[in-house]
Amino acid sequence: MLLGTWNLENLYLPGGPFGPSDKASYEAKLAALAETVTALDPGLLGVQEVGDPQALTELTSVLGGTWHTALSEHADSRGIRVGFLSRHPITVVADTDAFPGQLHAVQSDDHADLTARMGRGALAVRVEPDQGPEIVAAVCHLKSKLLSYPGGRFQPRDEGERARYAAYALFRRAAEATTLRALADTLLDGQGKQRAVVVLGDLNDEVGAATTQLLQGPPGSEIGTPGFERPDKGDAHRLWNVAPLIPQDRRFSRIHSGRPELIDHILVSHRLLNRVESAGAGLSGTATPQPLPSVDESPAERRDAAGSDHAPVWIRLRS
Repeated sequence: MLLGTWNLENLYLPGGPFGPSDKASYEAKLAALAETVTALDPGLLGVQEVGDPQALTELTSVLGGTWHTALSEHADSRGIRVGFLSRHPITVVADTDAFPGQLHAVQSDDHADLTARMGRGALAVRVEPDQGPEIVAAVCHLKSKLLSYPGGRFQPRDEGERARYAAYALFRRAAEATTLRALADTLLDGQGKQRAVVVLGDLNDEVGAATTQLLQGPPGSEIGTPGFERPDKGDAHRLWNVAPLIPQDRRFSRIHSGRPELIDHILVSHRLLNRVESAGAGLSGTATPQPLPSVDESPAERRDAAGSDHAPVWIRLRS
């Protein structure tokens, strides 16, 4: 079974303020997305940036066959939210955007407005594959590193404003990662050796970032470290980032200003870790990956672009 995560990049119906400007561009986008999903052939795919639920329904129509979907009810100010596409029936077990009770609200702009909620909710579902144990998967889309400023600007007035808004974004992303880790704690319930749990999504930062690292739980047993082969009590609570299993030359899911970076991640519990047969970014097997565009601080320029500016990240599980 293949599990994956993919940011679909502004999946909206045509004609609105954020989606494709016309029907032809919209249909080209659906066709490009469907081509990738078909080639990937996932059993369960976490998705981000679904702007219109109807657009996801229309994507499944283009895909053909039987697909089950679930979407978070917690969208951001542009209406985008996370969800799942699945070949197997799924049951929603959690859909939350509220920070844990102990975590105070964080500043989000120069006006000192505070927020105690994720910009986009995290959704968890239960799926029962044809083979293997049931899997509980949580999908997320953390605060972007691509900064926006008051008045809809993507460029700051000065370096002071840039620094402040980068800090606000980091405050948000750290709080959202903490919220996601709290959800993972609930799903694991200290039984990571018995429960097949996966956390995946667009974390908007790379493997070594503090916001990504805190999702792993107790440190010291990451893939490729000396502690990886030594079981300990923390294994019941840990999540392992599969990034080191992705071939080095494919270890990126977005290109920002010409620089490849891996910002989409999959983390698995101990129960699933030994079932990971392979991992990758882009299309699996021998398929040639579609070239990714290089994005910058002006995302609106891709309004009518087909496909996505992200590559899917995936793992294949042994039966």
